[in-house]
Amino acid sequence: MDENLIFDLTRQALWIAVKMAAPMLIVALVTGVVIGLFQALTSVQEMTLTFVPKIGLMLAVFWVSMSFMTATLAGFFSDQILTQIAGS
Repeated sequence: MDENLIFDLTRQALWIAVKMAAPMLIVALVTGVVIGLFQALTSVQEMTLTFVPKIGLMLAVFWVSMSFMTATLAGFFSDQILTQIAGS
């Protein structure tokens, strides 16, 4: 196995990780900004107000995007990793 191949597989794996994590991170960012604006406008400084909706929305997005994540990871494994193991 050549070191260029290892670097290429690592780069692809990191890109897959970014694509899989992006939906949850975007929802957490948007939710945090919206709740932060709400807290700034109403002067409500409750810590659970930021935590509970963010976790709830992240779980909902994870549940919705779970099939995309599974298909992406399985496709990468079968197309890239298994072909390298088999020696093709």
